[in-house]
Amino acid sequence: MKTTMFKRMINTLASASFVVLAVLLAPGQAQAQDNGPVYELRTYTATPGNLDKLLARFRDHTMALFEKHGMTNIGYWLPTDPEEAQDTLIYLLKHDSQEAANASWRAFGTDPAWAVVNEESNRDGAILQGVERKYLTATDFSQMQ
Repeated sequence: MKTTMFKRMINTLASASFVVLAVLLAPGQAQAQDNGPVYELRTYTATPGNLDKLLARFRDHTMALFEKHGMTNIGYWLPTDPEEAQDTLIYLLKHDSQEAANASWRAFGTDPAWAVVNEESNRDGAILQGVERKYLTATDFSQMQ
C-alpha cells in the first residue's frame, strides 16, 4: 500500500513538474500579448443596404483616427462569398501590445472627432449591425512579426 501511494505521489510530482516546465519554457499567450505586437482581427456586419456607408466611414475617417490613437492599419477585405460580400467588412490592426490595444481603443472611443463621425454616419439609422473581434499573436514562423 505504501509503495502504491509513493508511486502516485511521484507520478503527480512528475506531472506537475512537466506542466511547470512547459509554462516556463514556452512563451505563453499573456506573455506574448504584453511583450510583443498583437494583431486584432475584426469582422463588421453592416445593417442591410449600408455596407457602402460603412466602407466610406472607414476610408474617409476611421483609418486616420485609428492611426492617431496608435493603431496600425494592416488591411481591409470584403469576403468573396456572395452573401457575405453584401454586408461584411473584415480588417486587421496591429498594436504594440495588448495593453496598448486597450489604451488605443479607450482613447479612440472618447475622441470627440470619432463622436462626430459616428453620429454623422448613423444619422439616417445605424449602419453597423455586429462586430466580432479576436486578438492574435504571431507564431515564431509567421511572416508578420
